[in-house]
Amino acid sequence: MSQNTSHAVMAQRIEAADFLDFFPTPLWATRALCEFILQADPKLSTKRVWEPACGQGHMARALSEYFGLVYSSDAHDYGAGAVRDFLFPGDEPSFDWLITNPPFRLAERFAHTMIDRAVEGCAILVRTSFLEGVGRYKSLFSQRKPAAILQFTERVPMHKGRVEEHGSTATSYCWIIWRCRPHKPDANDVPAMVWIPPCRRKLERPGDYALQVAA
Repeated sequence: MSQNTSHAVMAQRIEAADFLDFFPTPLWATRALCEFILQADPKLSTKRVWEPACGQGHMARALSEYFGLVYSSDAHDYGAGAVRDFLFPGDEPSFDWLITNPPFRLAERFAHTMIDRAVEGCAILVRTSFLEGVGRYKSLFSQRKPAAILQFTERVPMHKGRVEEHGSTATSYCWIIWRCRPHKPDANDVPAMVWIPPCRRKLERPGDYALQVAA
């Protein structure tokens, strides 16, 4: 799969490692999304998913427990997945789902690109504050209505460059899901607002915090 790697293009996205917006996702938070999708699609194990901001591979690892094939990539080489910039089109094959925790400053661009490329659906993990803003409403949510918003009732601790078993955070997170062909919602559909009940203890697994790859 090729992509434009000219210096002028890559300079728009590649930053010094000290400034990269890299906050790995605890595996249990990805499993919470997959459990929700699985309720509507019991054949999830036959589907293909792309994780386009994979970092060190934490989310891809959880996705592999549910999907039949997982492809992962990132614009920066963290030691896991292919090195490619998702926001610049290449010759990618089709994927049923696209799921990621995008860099926050690029989350809206990721959402538009994922909606355009996914066959069945896509989902992004973002701060709940991402739902706010007149500008984002006009440019994203009013034009491309989500199918569901999954709000965590527990806090999902995110730490720059690492996952922490005993970490904490004051930040609230949610999953936003869009359904694409053939389930694309029409203009009259109302997004489902779903609260994810406390699930961390249920969804954590031994070894979840052992995956730490030096960036």
